Amino acid sequence: MSKRLRAGAGIALATGLLVSGSPAQAQVESGPWTSYSPSFSVQQRGCGTVSDLTFRLTCSTASGDQRAERRYATYTGGTRQFEGSFRITSLGGTRISLKQTFKDDPGAGPYFMLAVERGGRLYAVHGGDTIATGATVGTTVRVNTVHVVGSTHRTYINGSQKHSVSSSGGNFYDKFGAYRTASGQGPATVVWSNIRFWRK
Repeated sequence: MSKRLRAGAGIALATGLLVSGSPAQAQVESGPWTSYSPSFSVQQRGCGTVSDLTFRLTCSTASGDQRAERRYATYTGGTRQFEGSFRITSLGGTRISLKQTFKDDPGAGPYFMLAVERGGRLYAVHGGDTIATGATVGTTVRVNTVHVVGSTHRTYINGSQKHSVSSSGGNFYDKFGAYRTASGQGPATVVWSNIRFWRK
C-alpha cells in the first residue's frame, strides 16, 4: 500500500473512531444526559396546518383555537431537555406561541409558553417577560428548555440562559409549532429543525 493510501486509511479510521466514540451531548448544562426519542401526535385546529416540520396558521382570525403543533409524550419527574431551532418564514400576524411546556394534570394547562411578536421579540406568555429579541423573519433561532420537575424550568436562546421559572411536580409534555395566543392572530409560517430530547 502506498504512503498516500496508508495515510488516507489512517485518517478515515481516526475519523470513524472519533464519530463512533463520541457520546451524544446535550447543548446546554452539564450531564450526564441520555438522548431519547419520545412519540408525538400532530395537532391541527382551526386554520392550522402541519407538513412535517412546517407549521402554518393561514388565517388572521383573532378568536378560536388556531393551532398547528406537535405534542410529545408525557413525562413525569426527573430532568428533561428539549432542543429545536425555528425559522419564521412569514409573520403577517403577531403574538404566536412557538414552544410550550404543558402541565398534563387534571385542571392544569400551559405552564410555560414561548411566543413571538411581530418585530421579533420573544416573550413568556405567562408574566410577559421579554426573553430575547431578534427572532425576525428569516432568522434561525435555537431554543433549549431544561425542566427539572419539581424545581425549575430554564430557557436558553442560542445557547444563553434567558429565563427561569419555578416548577411544581407532576406530569408535563413538550409542544412546538405555531399557536395563536389569546391576544394573537395569524397568519404565520414557522419551520422547525434539529429537534432533540435528553433526560437525566
